[in-house]
Amino acid sequence: MRSRTVLAFALIAGTGPGGQAQARRPVRLVLAIAIDQFRPDYLDRWKHQFTGGLAMLLHDGVFYPHGEQDHAITETAPGHATMMSGRSPSSVGIVTNDLGVPDASMPLLGSNAVGASPRRFLGTTLLDWMTSRDPNTRSLSVSPKDRGAILPIGRSTTPVFWFSLGHFTTSRYYADTLPTWVTAWNAHEPVSALRGTWWNLVRADSCYAEPDDRPFEHGGKDYLFPHRIVADSVKALTAVVDYPVMDSLTLDFAIHGVRALQLGKRNGVDFLSISLSTTDAVGHAYGPGSREIHDQVLHVDRWLGTFFDSLNQVIPLDQVIISVTADHGVTEFPAAGKGGNANLSPMVAAINRTARDAGVTDLRAIADQGLIYGNFKSLAALGVDIDSLADAKAAEIAKLPGVKHVYTHKTLAAARRSDIDAMRWRRELPGDFPWLIAAIAKPDFIFASSDASAGHGTTNLDDVRVPILFRVPGVAAIRIERIVRTIDIAPTLAALLGLKPTQKLEGIALREVFSRVKPK
Repeated sequence: MRSRTVLAFALIAGTGPGGQAQARRPVRLVLAIAIDQFRPDYLDRWKHQFTGGLAMLLHDGVFYPHGEQDHAITETAPGHATMMSGRSPSSVGIVTNDLGVPDASMPLLGSNAVGASPRRFLGTTLLDWMTSRDPNTRSLSVSPKDRGAILPIGRSTTPVFWFSLGHFTTSRYYADTLPTWVTAWNAHEPVSALRGTWWNLVRADSCYAEPDDRPFEHGGKDYLFPHRIVADSVKALTAVVDYPVMDSLTLDFAIHGVRALQLGKRNGVDFLSISLSTTDAVGHAYGPGSREIHDQVLHVDRWLGTFFDSLNQVIPLDQVIISVTADHGVTEFPAAGKGGNANLSPMVAAINRTARDAGVTDLRAIADQGLIYGNFKSLAALGVDIDSLADAKAAEIAKLPGVKHVYTHKTLAAARRSDIDAMRWRRELPGDFPWLIAAIAKPDFIFASSDASAGHGTTNLDDVRVPILFRVPGVAAIRIERIVRTIDIAPTLAALLGLKPTQKLEGIALREVFSRVKPK
């Protein structure tokens, strides 16, 4: 039997299973797309209305509707860190958003916003494996969010840009000055042209089954269509990221970068990573059951269609491998269903007060998506039994509404492999991470202190489940109903390219992407 790598070369070269040569051109670009907070059920709910990029991907792609971000904290930073690394957060070292890419030592160019870098990221990614084989590999990574741009390429210092205060920029980890093409794009001041414009429905009202009068959406304000982008010039610089047009700006910036960097124009394979963030903003504000999220997904379909048309003019799409996924899903507003909030903040406040009363000022305990962590060594130095403290707090937390189960170091280490929630926490937490409690939310609950927005971050399926899709030249479309994981994406792309990862991976190459040769 031929190895998967040999079969990968056959597919890319256009050789059929029987060895008969077919006229297929070599792959010149790998395009990795992440759509922030994009649930897979969106593709099924509204596929009959797609006419653009999502329609093409579903028509041509190997689609896994049961993909999973198979770890415990389903936030943007851990999610993006899994996609191109083939490894879980416990391996890459990216545990939470706050402990993701913020880095005050690496300020942004031309901005007073918080700096960012991948200094916490451990190990390698697909781009590293590509560059290891071909040092001339070119790449570009783009997102409205710093973590969405940085983490898919790990520690690489190649071109990486994100949106801050109306412009795309980067940090001093990557460059001391912006390239000419970035400065020229920013000079058009796109946000200025958008101030005071309206977000209107893509289709007629009758095309939307969702109600448009849910008063708990968007903090109880501006929850009816149409929605206006604020006219104030300063507020618009940050507000624009909450509207569908932000994805259009991101894709336009990306295609300018493709042309400027000449991606796909050499005798080799280049890499492009794009993370679209607006679905996350709309999902938090209006929820997965809203008319707004429906319309946002229709906008994504249109924007991607325009982008693929533009990309095809630079690099024919039959020379492009495309992967698509999301960093996490989302849970509906408690007001719309039967769930609610599990709030650990009072517990953490009490722990910090107790520590201060004991003279410990550097504990700084934090609650994030069911995880309580901090500098508990400082308490241990005073003779506090940390295991006893964890047991006591776990017993208290277990009684809170919305909490399904609570782990301590001892109980997590003793958990059986059949305990799915425990295994997700093990895949989340590096061995040296200073945590005390790791809690699991009940179905339909999120960890939050209020119900002002829809949320994510738990191990519930609405948060864990994401779409995974590959469009590969020469591979026929199919829908696969089995569960796969985002850590499988990078190994699959590597195998398609005949690459050998430079470190041990947790993910595997997905066989369906190799086993369905499209007839000529």
